[in-house]
Amino acid sequence: MHYKQEFKLLTFYKFVDIKDPQEEMRKHYSFCYDIGMKGRVYIGEEGISATMTCSMGQYQAYKYFLAQNPYFNDIDHIEKKWTSVDGHKFDKMIVKYRKEIVALGETVTEEEVKQALQEISMEELKDIIDNEKEGYAILDMRNTYEYKLGHFKGAEPAGTINFRDVDDMFESYKQKYMNKKVIMYCTGGIRCEKLNVLCKKKWLDNFYALKDGVIGYTNKFGDGNWLGSLYTFDGVISTRVNPDEKHTTIGVCIYTGHHTDNTENCRYSPCNARIIARKKNYKQHAWFCSQECYDNAKKDGRVKNDFSFDSTDYKALRSLVKRGEITTEELCVRTAKGIDKVLEVQGFNHKKSQKEDIVDQEMIKSCMT
Repeated sequence: MHYKQEFKLLTFYKFVDIKDPQEEMRKHYSFCYDIGMKGRVYIGEEGISATMTCSMGQYQAYKYFLAQNPYFNDIDHIEKKWTSVDGHKFDKMIVKYRKEIVALGETVTEEEVKQALQEISMEELKDIIDNEKEGYAILDMRNTYEYKLGHFKGAEPAGTINFRDVDDMFESYKQKYMNKKVIMYCTGGIRCEKLNVLCKKKWLDNFYALKDGVIGYTNKFGDGNWLGSLYTFDGVISTRVNPDEKHTTIGVCIYTGHHTDNTENCRYSPCNARIIARKKNYKQHAWFCSQECYDNAKKDGRVKNDFSFDSTDYKALRSLVKRGEITTEELCVRTAKGIDKVLEVQGFNHKKSQKEDIVDQEMIKSCMT
């Protein structure tokens, strides 16, 4: 009898004041690497943020490891937000330092988070959506591409990128939502916990964070109140979180306008935009999000390899330039030839790059008007 091993995707965080992040990074990497876990862990003075995959045996060992650490021994939401997967979804184990475990432009302390945190439960949000209660505003605090792929019914996009944008938006929200209770949500809850601190500093007392985030809600309620799919991470980018009978697809292909749950990345390295696109049309456009990226790629050769449909080794060509074996001009000629060989259509719907900061700025402007 063949035994199929069970794997879990873990997503968790904790705001905690860490005196020596480098030492915690060393211990974390050594343990996780040794037992075969794979994923990404960020540790800094603010605390820890992690997304990893592991077998159940590895999880039990990791749970014991966390229990022995005074910084991380009371993280109680890991099992609430884990997801079943069919194996490892990362190539390796990475543990990195981050001054901010969620980047919003300034660091916060453990005490600031505790003092500022205002939460709303999953049950309360469900009641608000189910009964279309008035007096509430639901704000999606993730990035624009995530909102377009999936969001709660009635939610508005914040289009948040950095602290400057958050600062500007909150000024407009003071007027827009002064008489409403504002519910913020993000994938796992980490961004909204930190945003609560920033809200308090701006005297915004009517902003509440959804406890355990989207993952916590959709793990408990497969009720269709979440529309579309959930953007998770590179490797398993688009994840269905509702049962099939409750699932709706709201993502729109940037090439055709047809609905799809599929997400990709622009092939031009300086752009790397996260885009919603049907696989067939993505391939037809040689994996570029816009005319600008396609044109720029032919000018500088900064193209990501994908041997599944394009036999040209662009990385190797760039290496030849570095070694002086071919000129930059020859690189561009060969790159253009390779790209044109696999391009199956003429023209792009979007003339300019669909990189997040460009798209999000347009979203932010629309939200403020």
